Amino acid sequence: MKMRLLTAALLALGAGLASAQTAWVSSEKDHALTLVDLKTMAVAGVVNTCKRPRHMQLAPDGKRLFVACSESGQADVIDVASRKSVARVSLGDEPEAFDFSKDGKALYVSAEDEGALVTIDAASGKTLASVPVGKEPEGVKTSPDGKLVFVTSEVANMVHVVDTATGKVVKNIAAGKRPRRMVFTPDGAQLWVSNELGASISVISVKDLAVTHTIALSLKGARAEDITPVGLAMTRDGKTAYVSMGRANHVGVIDVASRQLTKTVLVGKRAWHVALSPDETRLVVSNGLSDDVTIIDTATAKALKSVPVGRVPYMAVVLD
Repeated sequence: MKMRLLTAALLALGAGLASAQTAWVSSEKDHALTLVDLKTMAVAGVVNTCKRPRHMQLAPDGKRLFVACSESGQADVIDVASRKSVARVSLGDEPEAFDFSKDGKALYVSAEDEGALVTIDAASGKTLASVPVGKEPEGVKTSPDGKLVFVTSEVANMVHVVDTATGKVVKNIAAGKRPRRMVFTPDGAQLWVSNELGASISVISVKDLAVTHTIALSLKGARAEDITPVGLAMTRDGKTAYVSMGRANHVGVIDVASRQLTKTVLVGKRAWHVALSPDETRLVVSNGLSDDVTIIDTATAKALKSVPVGRVPYMAVVLD
């Protein structure tokens, strides 16, 4: 009887460990990733990486995390299970953000110094193509069907649309001032773009490649110039979107259907990026000027805790 109880307890513990959700947070000044356990809301480890890690993304195989390091000009490829670096892939000078091709074999990288979208072989780091876009390209997003890549240009105030088959820009879409990051609605019909200096979000019709709506962001007591949205996240059912509001030190909750800002949540200083946990019960906010992340309960839209992490946290990715 005791043995059966012990076995059941161990199995339950193992199941709990298997379902544990961990936020991997890139810290620009520490050249490291800080791991935060979302159950205990405490730091669970640190993984050293290349210089100035910023943008991160899980590979399509779900086993490797690619970390873009702007000062190293590389992506550090980390095996999630072992938490160890297994490869380094060249990304060129000053890589900003990237996204994978639909088959996962290529990386589409925004090269800030070159003013280009660069296609890189994800295994070898070999440059396959380079497409000129507007100055200071930033966000990169591949369409769900893999046929188009969208690139924001901070200086041109545009979203450039690149055909992956021809490697050519097929449309330049005027967005708000200083467009940064993007997220698709689950059906792939809309692309939402944060405008950092426009205090707004541009909603783009993927079919028409045109802006159909602009969502103005406001916060009681805050000046418009302090509302500087960057990070975006959207729930799998497409009902709710989250946006970091930058210097306003808040996160906005948006009803997607009505395109209305319904709630705001006070977080740390300079809310930079947002990441939903796989079960969507938690939202992790990277606060670049307070050196912490804020964990939000999505059901109540309440901040649960701010956890100190490395210096200048840039982005978080939450993994099971």
